[in-house]
Amino acid sequence: MEPKWQCKVTVVVEDMNDNHPGISIKSFQSPVKENIEVDTVIAVVSVSDKDSGDNGVVDIRIPENMPFKLRESSDNYFELVVSEPLDREKVPEYDITFTVTDRGSPPLSDNETMTLELLDVNDNVPQFPQSFYTIRVMENNAPGALLDSLTAYDPDLHENQYLVYFIIEREIANTSMSMLFSISPENGKLYALKTFDHEIEKEFLFHIEARDSGVPPLSSNVTVHIIIVDQNDNTPVIVSPWRAHGSVVEEKIPRSTDKGSLVSKVIAIDGDSVLNSRITYQFLQVTDATLFSLDQYNGEIRTMRMFSYRDPRLQRLVVVAKDNGEPALSATVTIKLSTVETAVKAYSDMTEVPLEYDIFSDLNLYLVIGLGSVSFLLLITILVTIVLKCQKPKSSKAAPPCRNSVVSERNSFADSTLVSNDAYWYSMFLAETRKGKLVVRQPAPKGSRYIVSSLPRSTGLTETSGSAPSTLQDYHLSSSEHFAIEIQTGRDGSKFADLILKKTLDREAQAVHRLVLTAVDGGVPARSGTANIVVRVLDVNDNAPSFDKDNYKIELMENSPIGSLVLEMNATDRDEDSLTAYDPDLHENQYLVYFIIEREIANTSMSMLFSINPENAKLYALKTFDHEIEKEFIFHIEARDSGVPPLSSNVTVHIIIVDQNDNTPVIVSPWRAHGSVVEEKIPRSTDKGSLVSKVIAIDGDSVLNSRITYQFLQVTDATLFSLDQYNGEIRTMRMFSYRDPRLQRLVVVAKDNGEPALSATVTIKLSTVETAVKAYSDMTEVPLEYDIFSDLNLYLVIGLGSVSFLLLITILVTIVLKCQKPKSSKAAPPCRNSVVSERNSFADSTLVSNDAYWYSMFLAETRKGKLVVRQPAPKGSRYIVSSLPRSTGLTETSGSAPSTLQASTTSSNSST
Repeated sequence: MEPKWQCKVTVVVEDMNDNHPGISIKSFQSPVKENIEVDTVIAVVSVSDKDSGDNGVVDIRIPENMPFKLRESSDNYFELVVSEPLDREKVPEYDITFTVTDRGSPPLSDNETMTLELLDVNDNVPQFPQSFYTIRVMENNAPGALLDSLTAYDPDLHENQYLVYFIIEREIANTSMSMLFSISPENGKLYALKTFDHEIEKEFLFHIEARDSGVPPLSSNVTVHIIIVDQNDNTPVIVSPWRAHGSVVEEKIPRSTDKGSLVSKVIAIDGDSVLNSRITYQFLQVTDATLFSLDQYNGEIRTMRMFSYRDPRLQRLVVVAKDNGEPALSATVTIKLSTVETAVKAYSDMTEVPLEYDIFSDLNLYLVIGLGSVSFLLLITILVTIVLKCQKPKSSKAAPPCRNSVVSERNSFADSTLVSNDAYWYSMFLAETRKGKLVVRQPAPKGSRYIVSSLPRSTGLTETSGSAPSTLQDYHLSSSEHFAIEIQTGRDGSKFADLILKKTLDREAQAVHRLVLTAVDGGVPARSGTANIVVRVLDVNDNAPSFDKDNYKIELMENSPIGSLVLEMNATDRDEDSLTAYDPDLHENQYLVYFIIEREIANTSMSMLFSINPENAKLYALKTFDHEIEKEFIFHIEARDSGVPPLSSNVTVHIIIVDQNDNTPVIVSPWRAHGSVVEEKIPRSTDKGSLVSKVIAIDGDSVLNSRITYQFLQVTDATLFSLDQYNGEIRTMRMFSYRDPRLQRLVVVAKDNGEPALSATVTIKLSTVETAVKAYSDMTEVPLEYDIFSDLNLYLVIGLGSVSFLLLITILVTIVLKCQKPKSSKAAPPCRNSVVSERNSFADSTLVSNDAYWYSMFLAETRKGKLVVRQPAPKGSRYIVSSLPRSTGLTETSGSAPSTLQASTTSSNSST
């Protein structure tokens, strides 16, 4: 048998680099905030290669020029960390490619790319394109005019980029900038809130701030210089020669004035500036252009020659003072010149010449003297008659003087005391106290696990027994509807508790939860310890702002000045006319910004009519409103918080423009040029009740303010004309007489029903057809002889005739009395005296009187035995004391006296 040989063959397989290296991304954090700190780990990757030796050694790299680097943490594990600060505004995201290469020959490689997104943080302040703005505004601008648009730029994103614009408050002459200008908080458009006058306000300098909505917000500001440009809007004012508004200046000069003499000097001033206020003078009208000259620069009027007999005695000069603006404005003055030899009586169209000034003529003087003389004679005659009548023969016995009845009346008023128990009510307003912090609902998924925090060492489990602690066996949590615990067992058998959220949290309902965790060990006896757990709920923006009303109705008086406060927000007072929005969130989620939701009315947006302060919701009017043009406005105001995402709500605002009595009645009939007088002619034979004229006025106001009534303001003869106060008809009350002046002047006032009432007047000159009134331009000469025999003359003549007649009658009566013979007179009967007393007493008064009543006895001369006794009546009643009846008096025929009146009889006999 052949021998068998065995050998062991070892085949060594040499490795070839036939496996590509692999890369595995274990963790990757994206997106990250751009302000992430340097050396922060972004990702963890691992590399592998199935080859061996150098073929299995793997190198990893990332592209250069990236703000990242790789750092080996363990075998084949690498960390991607931040090596430089990141800036989202420069590079918003990075595509990071991991390349792995082995060391084989030839080397094999592989790569993996991942995208890292950067989140924005509010790290950029808003920027204006200019640091200083100069804006030129023409004066007399319309309220609400757009001045400029100031727009800033913020490179951040979302709410960090959203800008709100404000005017930084600064007061000028006790007026804040927000009363003069308004800026749209959303787009930075700057508006004027009023009409500016260059003569009052030359310029304004203030700052505008742009603030983003980030947390915390960043802001920047810019300086704005407003220059008010002058316009030629002031008319020259004539200050010399002075005259009342619309009247004429009257001057007198000697007719012998030499050539070149100064007649008058016109001086005008202009409120505009620079070239616009330069004044030049020239004649607008002149009676004789060869007689007067006018210096165009100083306004001096001088004579160019001497007066001649052919020159009118009355010269009328109209001088115009014109400024140098474009277009030019002017003012005029009318000067009436008359020579000293002739006094021209001027009857101005607008100035009434009282007729009574010229009535007291020589005829009136004679009539007054005659009336006084006759009255004096009448008085002397009456006195003489009285003296003659008193000289009469005396009678045998003089009648006793009459004793007048005495009437006594006493009124007594008790002083009363008014006791008033007026109750005064005190209204108490309690300011809302900020109790704690505002809360926001922050929902969390039910059943989520939250690790609150590690327990402080000082608040660790407290031992309750003296024995040594043993292994923990159980945990107990205080009662809570939101939290529970789950006991977990570790690999080493130890037990620990997880705090579990079992119900959604609401920060607005409960911001802080306080729990007590109790741990119990397994020893005998068991020992326990407690720990206090405080859970503070963080806020999220889950509550939209809410208004306390669905709509606001505000009454705004028309003609309110520009910048008037229409509606004011008050965070602690939600009464009427207070716009209040409330957001229960916290911090930026609670910060509210207010806007007017745009709506156009007649091609005008609401932001041109009203402005709202975005911070405090104060609503301002950007113009003066007229009830006759704009009756009401309805728009919406939005309140938006600064949360992410922002939440908002809106409210309806209804503004009613209330009418004021700001329109003066306008006379439309009878028509006349502005400031002139209406002239009417009527037949002198016009009957009573005839329509002379009708005044019609209209008023632009509404309702009661526009109701017109008419009445006479001036009338030459109130007995001649009547005026209907409702329809304005002027009618005759009687026919004309020869005594009525031929020229009647009526001034009618049309008055509205507002408070205070406004009025307009019209002057009507009525003349009869028999007389032609001589007209000289603006003046009308009133012939004095027309009105000499006036009503005063008539009254004087009637008075003189009446007194003369009385004088004649008195003289005749005196003569008749003197011719009669005197007759003997009989004794006058005795006066019967009566005393009447009346006392009035009021129920609510108290009379305390210590009156003493005296008894008086009178003995008549002619009738024996008749006594008159004053007898008192009961207090407080009317009583009459009179003579006693004859039956109760003393008898004359009886020789013996009555037994009951013996003493009285003796007294009577002795008296007789």
